[in-house]
Amino acid sequence: MDKRKFLKLTAATTLSLVTSSSFTSCQTKNVQKRISTNSSKNLPKNWIWLRPKMGQSDDYWKATFERIKKAGIDAVLPQVYASNETLFDHPILPVKERWLERILPLAHAVDLQVHAWMWTMPLNNPDLLKQHPDWYSVNRNGEPANTHPAYVNYYKFLCPCNEEVAEFVAGNVKALAKIEDLDGIHLDYVRQPDVILAEALQPKYDIIQDKEYPQYDYPYSENCRNQFKEKHGIDPMDLGDEAPQHEAWRQFRYDAVSNIVNNHCVPMARKYDKVISAAVFPNWESVRQEWHQWDLDAFLPMLYQGFYNENIDWIGAEVKKAKIRLATAKNDKPVYSGLFLPHLKKAEDLKQAIAVSNANGASGVSFFGYGNFKDEYMGLL
Repeated sequence: MDKRKFLKLTAATTLSLVTSSSFTSCQTKNVQKRISTNSSKNLPKNWIWLRPKMGQSDDYWKATFERIKKAGIDAVLPQVYASNETLFDHPILPVKERWLERILPLAHAVDLQVHAWMWTMPLNNPDLLKQHPDWYSVNRNGEPANTHPAYVNYYKFLCPCNEEVAEFVAGNVKALAKIEDLDGIHLDYVRQPDVILAEALQPKYDIIQDKEYPQYDYPYSENCRNQFKEKHGIDPMDLGDEAPQHEAWRQFRYDAVSNIVNNHCVPMARKYDKVISAAVFPNWESVRQEWHQWDLDAFLPMLYQGFYNENIDWIGAEVKKAKIRLATAKNDKPVYSGLFLPHLKKAEDLKQAIAVSNANGASGVSFFGYGNFKDEYMGLL
């Protein structure tokens, strides 16, 4: 399966060096103390993910943004970094084009906010792949993601326990945050590979995932293992097939990803007064993504019901569950339903998805993606 097809299916990237002990202390901080209110943020109500089209004129983008605004959408999420090269000025990564800087004034001219969409944990840049093989996540078979990626070739995920990885990710956020007119930064792939794929995706790979199999179970890098062993006296690799049931090891890995967000990405965005949000999974346990503990300004869960063999009402139920989890964590930030337009082909389906989202506490919706936004959807917001 090629990258483009897989993306359609899954829909679904410098702080000072920190020590291992400070990483551990960051993990164990009281969540309530980490959460900030940010009640003054001027957040949009409705969003849309937007993939770039290189070579298009300013007039093309003006017309695109006018159509988006006319549809009742308040913010665009343009993809400007997908784990290799960037579409904005960057001090380290190769810059294909400063597309983000070009479209910012065009979007603002029609009163659209711009929140730059970046991949977070995958890294597929050829030079950095060669320079930093130790940066990559490792599965329970001992296979690193840079040489044995799960499912598809671009699933080369970084290790959340590596201090240099945290610096690199924070540097990507910084490069975006320094763009003065940018409204916000939107994190994607803030996770590890899916240890269990959504139900409808498993047949496409001719696999059955009725438990957490070792080839999909991450991360087991030496950094993660050593840090966990120092704290708990156990090498996770010694747990074998019992590892998925080990509560402390499971929580350690959630905390490792949360550390990247709360102690590296968020402070960098806030330093430059940028809104920071993320696309997150409803089945968060399967990707080590305990996002209701993250100190973000907004959450855009990807409630793509078709991937889970569910109906449209499931979207509303997931919004309700998300709101409860956030409230329990004393982190009552807004939730915007991520709606997958290829699964909502009729205008009536999309109208229903918006309605059940709002009825269950969503602050708005986000559409994936603009390339699937039909004329018949106009006027639904």
